[in-house]
Amino acid sequence: MIPERGGNVTTSDLSPEVADPQHGERKPASTNTRGQRILLWTTPPAAALFVLGYFLFPVFSPPLSPTLTPEEVAAFFRDNNTGILGVVILGNLIACSLVPLFAVTAVQISRTATSSSVFTYAYILCVGIGTTAFILADYCWGMAAFRPERDPQLISLLNDMAWFFFIAPVGTIVVQSLCLAVSAYLDRRPDPIFPRWFAHFNVVAALLLIPSAFSILYKSGPLAWDGAVSFTLRLVVLAAYVAVTFVVLVRVVNRQGSEREALA
Repeated sequence: MIPERGGNVTTSDLSPEVADPQHGERKPASTNTRGQRILLWTTPPAAALFVLGYFLFPVFSPPLSPTLTPEEVAAFFRDNNTGILGVVILGNLIACSLVPLFAVTAVQISRTATSSSVFTYAYILCVGIGTTAFILADYCWGMAAFRPERDPQLISLLNDMAWFFFIAPVGTIVVQSLCLAVSAYLDRRPDPIFPRWFAHFNVVAALLLIPSAFSILYKSGPLAWDGAVSFTLRLVVLAAYVAVTFVVLVRVVNRQGSEREALA
């Protein structure tokens, strides 16, 4: 029995036609990379739906300024009520559509040559918390638009909450990226699971996202929630993160499948 790179081997991890260690039988030809490939290829349509939602969302075209008065915010939600509610529904439906990409990432982190699974667990928890923040932002915008006749102060409050849930909680993404990077750095084998440059990429992405946490301090300028750093740079980094991670994982999973076939 030949162990797979990165850790303990279970019966489900064995390659096609590898003997079952408990029963001495020959397993039928199959690999568990098929499920990973299926999940991976949900990423392009999910990303396309997020891009569609971005361009259709009135709140983002252009980003609603934090300097607007409550009356101006309430008027905006009244005038754009249908468009906001439509994209809120779309956001609700696709909120977790990128989770499969991160699930495959977690599987591959578990294959790296580290001493424990702590990085995998931390990565999964961060994905769950980050997704929750997105859902809360989506619902706050939905509640603001649900009753446009509300007191403008309440609509403005819900809008503020939505923006801060959407922009400020970057800590989960930072920790998530650093968990992947550290696990890759600790994988010192000649042929590691993740390429070294991908670890560097995750560190850079984490550093570029940190300034968004300070959006709660500013109502104008690059660090405000509609600013070049907190809004534009953050979305560019996240889009690049998803695209690069997808490309890297396709290669990693394909290589994993090839290694299993070679062991048959």
